[in-house]
Amino acid sequence: MIDSKPRVTEKAILVGLEQHGTSHWDLQDSLDELKLLATTAGAEVADIVVQKLEKPTAPYYIGKGKAEEIARQCRAAKATSVIFDDELSPAQGRNLEELTSCKVLDRTQLILDIFAQRAQTREGRLQIELAQLQYLLPRLTGMWTHLSRQSGGIGTRGPGETQLEVDRRRVQERISRLERDLRDVRKNRTVQREGRLRHHWPVTALVGYTNAGKSSLLNRLTGSHVLAEDKLFATLDPTTRQFVLPNRQKMLLTDTVGFIRKLPHTVIESFKATLEEVALADILIHVVDLSHPHFREQMAAVDATIRELDAAGKQTVLIFNKIDAVADPAIVRSTLDHHPGSVAISARTGEGIDSLIEEFELRLAAWRMRVEFCIPTSESATLAELHRVGHVLETRYEDDFAVVIAHVPPELKGRFAAYEVVATH
Repeated sequence: MIDSKPRVTEKAILVGLEQHGTSHWDLQDSLDELKLLATTAGAEVADIVVQKLEKPTAPYYIGKGKAEEIARQCRAAKATSVIFDDELSPAQGRNLEELTSCKVLDRTQLILDIFAQRAQTREGRLQIELAQLQYLLPRLTGMWTHLSRQSGGIGTRGPGETQLEVDRRRVQERISRLERDLRDVRKNRTVQREGRLRHHWPVTALVGYTNAGKSSLLNRLTGSHVLAEDKLFATLDPTTRQFVLPNRQKMLLTDTVGFIRKLPHTVIESFKATLEEVALADILIHVVDLSHPHFREQMAAVDATIRELDAAGKQTVLIFNKIDAVADPAIVRSTLDHHPGSVAISARTGEGIDSLIEEFELRLAAWRMRVEFCIPTSESATLAELHRVGHVLETRYEDDFAVVIAHVPPELKGRFAAYEVVATH
């Protein structure tokens, strides 16, 4: 599925649909992001088309008249692709390709194509191929309609239907094999993680919108040379580095794939082996590009993905990056006032890094304190929450209770106060 050959620049027309009350994001900003995605994938954007409708139409997503207009634009501009800002149904994609005589893609396909170009490791390639096949499977039927008959009954069971079933079976078999391979990857990653946990060092995960500067921050703090480029999805594969604070507290920093608005569910599912680093981290470090005009919406998109990964509620250090690109210092001050405990930095110049390290020392002070809890085994939700928000060092079972020794951040300790074992002397 993954094509590693150099990409030939294509000419594309982008299409957005303005619907009433469907998004809190401005349509133009979403299309600007789509344009950046298309450029990242290797396309030259010839034009951007917007239509205002109450809701998408079943045959073409947009109106038929607008679709015919786009077909004329494709011929005039010699465009090879039409890219939609939202996901298309198999029927809509097929109808649009027949009408425009161009390749029709949606945002999901575009993101998967970029991921396919960026995947470097075997794990990354497995995850991308799985996501591509999961996206392809429900769309196979439309690919074979040119070989089938319109009427049902006798004479319709021809080579098209036979080939469709063969292809569907092959895709399903390949998906099963990829899922088995990725389960092995997760097992290996678990072994590596257990080796790190034996040191009882807090594990942190760098999260944030794509191109927020996570890899640049990792490099700045640890002296690493992780690929950090000013483009979307420069980092796909997780990288873990050790960092020692001035007070000699050690911590592990893990860089993760950047999030994005409308991140395809197939990507989240396929990247579970990578994104579980977020779910299993002790502390999240949320890096935000403060220079972006819609950084608040980007923060909301990241928070939504964190909830989908069942990582909500973890102790989080909020970092506003790229302050060197913010023209008005008042924006930095007001943002920090609005988010107490956050830090403003520039990973590129190093400004604010000392304040960030002080914040790390403050947040990690609790990780040097061991607390013992005694929780009834029947309260599985409480046990699960403690594992999610705390750093569990040891668990043993006595009768109907689980005795758990863990580090819990001070601001979260109150949740488990009823189960804390008070030492007696």
